[in-house]
Amino acid sequence: MSTADHQHHHNTHNVETHNVTAQPTEHSGHGAHGDHGPAGAEDARALTRLAISATLHCLTGCAIGEVLGLVLATAWGWSDAPSIALAVGLAFLFGYAFTIVPVLRSGLPIKTAVKVALAADTVSITVMEIVDNAIMLAIPGAMDTGLDSPLFWGALAFALAVAFVVTVPVNRALIARGKGHAVVHQYHH
Repeated sequence: MSTADHQHHHNTHNVETHNVTAQPTEHSGHGAHGDHGPAGAEDARALTRLAISATLHCLTGCAIGEVLGLVLATAWGWSDAPSIALAVGLAFLFGYAFTIVPVLRSGLPIKTAVKVALAADTVSITVMEIVDNAIMLAIPGAMDTGLDSPLFWGALAFALAVAFVVTVPVNRALIARGKGHAVVHQYHH
C-alpha cells in the first residue's frame, strides 16, 4: 500500500468513526471478543447501548412505515405480495427519513444526508424487514385478518419485537466496525 493509499484509508476510517466514543475499534486493544477488565466491559456495554439506541431509532421509522403499509393494504383488500411490498417500501422511506431529517438539521446538504442515511440504515432496515415480514407470513391468518383483529395487531407487534431482538446484534457488529449507524452518530446533537 502506498503512502497516499494508507493516508486515504486512515482518513476514511477516522471520518467513519468520528465521535463514536462508545465503540471499541480494532485499534483500541479491546473489542467485543477481547474484553479485559472493567474498561473492556464498560466499552462493550457502551457499544451495546449504542446498538440498542440505533436499533430503536431504526425500528421507529420501520414500524411507522410497516404499520401504515399493512393498514392501507389491509383496508384496500390487497393480497400478501403487494401488501408486503407497500409495507417494506414505506418502512424504508420512513426509516431513512428518521435519519435524513436530523442530519439535514446538522447542516449537511440533501445529497450528503441521503448518502449518510443509506450507509447508516440500509442493513438494519433490511434485516428488520426480512424478519418481521417472514414472521407475519408464518403466523397463520395474520395477513388475512382485518384491522379490527387482535391477531393482526398481536402478530405485527410480535414480528416487530423479534425483528428488534435480531437486529440489535447486527447493528452492534456494524457499529463496532465503524459502519452502520456509526456513520450518522457524528451528526446527532
